[in-house]
Amino acid sequence: MPDYSVPALDKAFDVLELLASRADPLSQTEIAEATGRSVSQLFRVLTTLEGRGWVFRDPAGLYTLSMAAFDLAHRHPPLRGLLVAATPPMRELSDRVRLSCNLSVLDMGASRVVAQVESPADFGYRVRVGALFPLDTATGTVLVEGGEPDVREQLAGRLAAGDRKLLAADGSIRRDDPLQPGITDLVVPVRDARGYVRAALTVPYVATAYTTIPADTVFAAATRAAADISARIQGSSQGASR
Repeated sequence: MPDYSVPALDKAFDVLELLASRADPLSQTEIAEATGRSVSQLFRVLTTLEGRGWVFRDPAGLYTLSMAAFDLAHRHPPLRGLLVAATPPMRELSDRVRLSCNLSVLDMGASRVVAQVESPADFGYRVRVGALFPLDTATGTVLVEGGEPDVREQLAGRLAAGDRKLLAADGSIRRDDPLQPGITDLVVPVRDARGYVRAALTVPYVATAYTTIPADTVFAAATRAAADISARIQGSSQGASR
């Protein structure tokens, strides 16, 4: 197979992926060492990325990732419409149940968090917007099992058998998180006008002495919020098709 790679583009993506994975700014030398490149190889790449607004260089000469990637992702029409529809119900849900909630979609064979609303309480659990998780989770199962036939055929083998058995008739899942003790994943589907799952609304239910609302109540509220989001995106898609 011919090699159609573009070395300069490879370097740029190496830099962007590195900066996205680091919390602290990095010097040009640190970036070169981490990417296995020389400083001279990266000079033009960094200069171009800075000029296009993808990275920011502070007065000390340290580089950080800008918000350009975030802005570009949110300009994508399908995602933008979903976020516009989901944000008000998610905020109302979080305010009502005093817990955080997040929204995920399928992306590159995994589930990606595209929206997050913080708990208004002093104590809570959150996930980072943009975080990518494997499909063998409760959220991944809801997304794949409720997806279009070709999605299920392609990705069903990556799901956890135990989670598939927990899937309710309405496409939701409630189960204890295997990696986070004390947290119960409450995951409900958001459906498009064809009835396929377009996103998954997840509430990480934290069972502590601070929790005053029963899990059943939270799950019911999450189900209503997902139905609200579904109605909003279905109305938008039907309006666009007319």
